[in-house]
Amino acid sequence: LSQLPGWSTRPDGSIVIATGNDDALGVYTCTPYNSYGTAGTSQPTRVLLKDPPAFTVRPKEEYFQEVGRELVIPCAAHGDPPPTIAWLKVGSTGKSGAQVDGNSSLVFRPLVKEQHGVWECVATNQVASVSTATSVHVLGTSPHAVTNVSVLPLLLAANISWEPGFDGGYFQRFSVWYTPLVKHPLRAHHDWVSLSVPVGAQHLMVENLQPDMSYQFSVLAQNKLGSGPFSQIVTSVPRGFPVTTVPPEPPAMTMRIFLSPPQALTANETVRGVLLQWEPPAQFSVALSGYALELRQDKGGWEVLDRSIPSTETQILVPGLIKDAFYEFRLVAFAGSYISDPSNTVNVSTAGMEVYPSRTQLPELLPQPVLAGVIGGICFLSVAVIFSTVAACIMNRRRAARIQKRRQDPPLVFSP
Repeated sequence: LSQLPGWSTRPDGSIVIATGNDDALGVYTCTPYNSYGTAGTSQPTRVLLKDPPAFTVRPKEEYFQEVGRELVIPCAAHGDPPPTIAWLKVGSTGKSGAQVDGNSSLVFRPLVKEQHGVWECVATNQVASVSTATSVHVLGTSPHAVTNVSVLPLLLAANISWEPGFDGGYFQRFSVWYTPLVKHPLRAHHDWVSLSVPVGAQHLMVENLQPDMSYQFSVLAQNKLGSGPFSQIVTSVPRGFPVTTVPPEPPAMTMRIFLSPPQALTANETVRGVLLQWEPPAQFSVALSGYALELRQDKGGWEVLDRSIPSTETQILVPGLIKDAFYEFRLVAFAGSYISDPSNTVNVSTAGMEVYPSRTQLPELLPQPVLAGVIGGICFLSVAVIFSTVAACIMNRRRAARIQKRRQDPPLVFSP
């Protein structure tokens, strides 16, 4: 054994081979002995070298594909004996609807929302089992449910936080739903109250709750395609004032401002559009991560126009505004998990502007009154044309009848 590197024997007589190679192949016997001799040799045993599975083709870390389309994810491995390939969806116990073709590739035909998640390719033979993972992102769907919902009970309030699920490929908003649990309700069901969550936030303070009453909380995600499933329901009891003491006066203290709003938002009209300029927030506890621009038209609801403005920018050009309309703009800032209050609002009226950029960049901003006026004008012109045509036909028929009657009447004869 001293001539074979990495070979040794243990006190119990076992042979240890640190690195298996061709030198280890063969037939082995063991002969125990002591000072009185030996009782014989053991039965022979054969040593064979086998290779554990090793991947020859690995899937990519992530795949993005539209719902309803086909997605093929390759995976291949070799070993001795040849390994078998199996695909598993992490965290799922039911049927996934996916198939494995003759090349051990995972096939989604068609891809559905429920197949979104982490998938593992597992190669197994008699020696070992190895695996590799990939993430499948299904685009063009409603949002997935939020996870890790937690409720922190406060004085007559509760702070709800969560982790967003996959947004389905579109910007998603959140709303918090809650309802009290009444021991003896007057009716069989109780109503849920919903609160909108500010853009970019992953937590919300629910205030004005009743003390020492149980509440149920859930979070709902929505995008342009619809609503996702509600999160799991979490029950919590807000804290109330101590019953033996009078509620203390709130101490006079200065609240720490984590993130103040952007400052001095202004708007200037240019030949290319409206140029918005601002100053960064005066106070923020962590580095700024960006801004979001909101607008509303003709006193309508606020909509997010751009939510990915870099934190280094202090101006943005807004093209594509509609003629003879009234707009309002405001900014919010992001810093870590904090979102600021909106900045000051600036008003922009496009009445009397000399140059109007292309409307194709903001097609959704066409005001409903303008659209109604256009449709009404077209309908009026159509009715006028039809009425004029009918009137002309009636006049022509009457004229033709008079001419025909004159031809049929006998001529007048005058005698002296």
